Amino acid sequence: MSMLNKPDNLVESFENSVSRFSSRPLFGTKDKQGVYQWITYADLAKRVDHLRGGLAKAGIGKGDVVGIIANNRVEWAVSHFATLGLGGCFVPMYEVELPHFWEYIIRDSGVKLLFVANPKILEQVKAFASRIPALQQIIRIDGAGKDTMADMETVGEQNPVPSVHPPAEDVAVIIYTSGTTDDPRGVLLTHANLTSNTQALVQSYHEMNENDRTLSLLPWAHTYGQMEMRGLINMGGSIGFMESTATLLGDLGKVRPTYFLAVPRVFNRIYSTLWSKLNEKGGPAKALFVMGVEAGKEKRRLAAEGKFSIMANLKFALADKIVFRRIRELFGGRLKGVITASAMMNLEISLFFFDIGIPVYDCYGMTEMSPGIAMNTPTDHRLGSVGRAIDNVRLIIDRSVVEEGAADGEIVVYGPNVMKGYHNKPELTKEVMTPDGGVRTGDRGRLDEDGYLYITGRLKEQYKLENGKFVFPAALEEDISLLPSIKQAVVYGENRPFNICMVVPDMSALERYAEKHNLPVDMDTLLQRNDIRQLFASEITHALEGKYGGYEIPKRFIFLSEPFTLQNGTLTPTLKLKRRVVFQKYRERIDAMYR
Repeated sequence: MSMLNKPDNLVESFENSVSRFSSRPLFGTKDKQGVYQWITYADLAKRVDHLRGGLAKAGIGKGDVVGIIANNRVEWAVSHFATLGLGGCFVPMYEVELPHFWEYIIRDSGVKLLFVANPKILEQVKAFASRIPALQQIIRIDGAGKDTMADMETVGEQNPVPSVHPPAEDVAVIIYTSGTTDDPRGVLLTHANLTSNTQALVQSYHEMNENDRTLSLLPWAHTYGQMEMRGLINMGGSIGFMESTATLLGDLGKVRPTYFLAVPRVFNRIYSTLWSKLNEKGGPAKALFVMGVEAGKEKRRLAAEGKFSIMANLKFALADKIVFRRIRELFGGRLKGVITASAMMNLEISLFFFDIGIPVYDCYGMTEMSPGIAMNTPTDHRLGSVGRAIDNVRLIIDRSVVEEGAADGEIVVYGPNVMKGYHNKPELTKEVMTPDGGVRTGDRGRLDEDGYLYITGRLKEQYKLENGKFVFPAALEEDISLLPSIKQAVVYGENRPFNICMVVPDMSALERYAEKHNLPVDMDTLLQRNDIRQLFASEITHALEGKYGGYEIPKRFIFLSEPFTLQNGTLTPTLKLKRRVVFQKYRERIDAMYR
């Protein structure tokens, strides 16, 4: 276990990479013709230098807070490193967010200067300045002229200032996590927190180097996405920006990443879509796919016993040549591995992607831990786990907070990645931080004899039924949502006699059913039909039987035509469910299920 290496601040770390990889490509952005244009490390560094001078001229200095409301883009990185190079603190926000959250974050963190992506966002935030005394200036990223980033860079080019290397203990970034409540928490992350995490990532994925490339899917307003950015910069790699989720597959084909960081939901949907299309198509294509999947399982089973089968190898090779190769090509054809976090990957889906040559490595982290805690890697992984603790991080399992006799407990984390605390929330900080410097994660887990961590649930989300039995709704919801006909699912049953499930069906599945039975294609009307309700209920029950206890399987269902979204307040920007909001919204329908 190594101690934190130098450099221990993000400014010096960035400048070291610029010095080492000056002429190599760093960021790729798609132009209007759909072609990716790449800038080098030196190109970015020049813009950082210019903007640093412009920010200094605008009165930004040590300890000042600069905010940004923008998706991942070159200018995000420019403003980030320019702010840090003045000893300032950076506060990123999601471009797709409710304006009152922006206002809360800007006021709470004391943002002095705010960058916004475009005129639309500017229109939504310009009134903030009259209500927030600390906010002195709003700068538009797009466009030219007064109060734009381009103008500020021009001013800075004419008024250069050297960068400062902040002390390791200085707060570099405040990340606001909306969690599942309406009051965001500002997580104070220091230069030491973030550089230690980057160093641990580079150590864990030591085979990655300047020839590696990712496609940026994860938002940099979240620490998981930032870890990708800093990790790739540290090792000299490059990052292509996804245009939008709608263009994801096309962008993968153009950027051709060697690694891809995502959340399990992306792969769950790809897996469900594959099976859905094959079930529709049927015939030889489906037969070949199923043969390949079964042959992959057989190869894996025999390999565990030190054996092999020529027939299984031949079947798999045939399916690989005709079917699986095409799936790999969807990802650009160069993918060496996928890193997932934020939730556990379904084991069956992990095994499928491993079998077809796209290994998926489950990792575990939290914003409060900068964010990495444990990682599976190409050279050290165990399926079903989230890997072992990263370098210099220690885990303990506290069984005092769970039911007696449980094999698991609450995961408590110690290390240089542990946050400084929550901004302006001393009581909340005291609640999650232990007296000896650890952080209570709120997650249940267990460590095996080799130190691999297994996540078993979320303490706050587990509940007891009326009969005293525990339920972990997230696992049920994930398995229900994997069904091709289901878009979203929420399980409820705290202190009730049985579980119920709120279901948002997949619209395309409903449309296919309606067309087949000559029914009007109207979601609300279709969801009133008993035959359709019964069809969904039977499919869900069948999928859960054998995997869950009878008391866990939902007995009744509420079918919803309106999905859970950020816009209607039921999801956070990281697409986590706000359970309390959902249960309040549908309280009458939930109570009716039990009457």
